[in-house]
Amino acid sequence: MKMRCTLLAVTDLEASKRFYCDLLGMEVTADFGANVTLSDCLALQTVGTWTQFIHKREQDIQFGNQACELYFEADDMEKFLERLDTIRDLSFVHPLKEHAWGQRVIRIYDPDRHIIEIGESMSKVARRFLESGMDIPQIAKRMDIQEEYVQMYLDQSPDIE
Repeated sequence: MKMRCTLLAVTDLEASKRFYCDLLGMEVTADFGANVTLSDCLALQTVGTWTQFIHKREQDIQFGNQACELYFEADDMEKFLERLDTIRDLSFVHPLKEHAWGQRVIRIYDPDRHIIEIGESMSKVARRFLESGMDIPQIAKRMDIQEEYVQMYLDQSPDIE
């Protein structure tokens, strides 16, 4: 068995497509009208058809319940933050912060108040620490991971946007 994608029920399919495509760089890979697949990993389903599938009423669906998030990574956090500044009517869970292990993250809400986390890729975190003059043992201690993981992150190519 394989997990194929995550599905989110949405109230405004076009607004959600714009959010995920314009801000997060996803692409429509399948469009079935009331269901759209983005980058072969995220499906957006109109809440009206979703409720039919699960035999519920639209008023039974609760958005913004804070129980989960979608996680994205960016290699160039500054570039992403610049793009974020161009989006009006954006609602933040919290501003940019740095976790104890050095990863910078920001959490925002999508149009239906699903939580979206955008974190700096761990390979970028390791490279940032290396460029600051830290060696692999120091980076491992700072990130609270084994040295082998630091090396793995440093060996990864920066292909995430």
